[in-house]
Amino acid sequence: MEQSKLEKMKKYAPVVVRVGISLVVLWFGTQQVLDTEAWTRLIPEWVTSLTGLSAATLVYINGIFELVFGTLLLLGLFTRVVAGLLALHLIHITLTVGYNGIGVRDFGLTMAAISVFLGGVDACCLDRYLSKPKFN
Repeated sequence: MEQSKLEKMKKYAPVVVRVGISLVVLWFGTQQVLDTEAWTRLIPEWVTSLTGLSAATLVYINGIFELVFGTLLLLGLFTRVVAGLLALHLIHITLTVGYNGIGVRDFGLTMAAISVFLGGVDACCLDRYLSKPKFN
């Protein structure tokens, strides 16, 4: 492929990262809402005792959070804020899971979310089109 074509496609690299991380978050959110009980074993006991909520309720709330924020990120709405909140969410998950195969995967997802946060609005975000000045 010609170098000039590769250079033209370079602006889509942040789009690929944003869409990729949002699809992963959406997958996990969907799984937690559809099969809440399967995820309850991942909730530490101290969290349920601290909040007074059942593990199933916490998983369901987390699933809804991930569905809402994954959708916003996919659409590119409030991109930087959403990516920042998802990065914080993923940092917490990574630290909770610890150093193992799942934790390393979650670390990679955290870095992708941080990358989107740092990059902000990309070439295909709805934010870009909604923030354009309107002319009468």
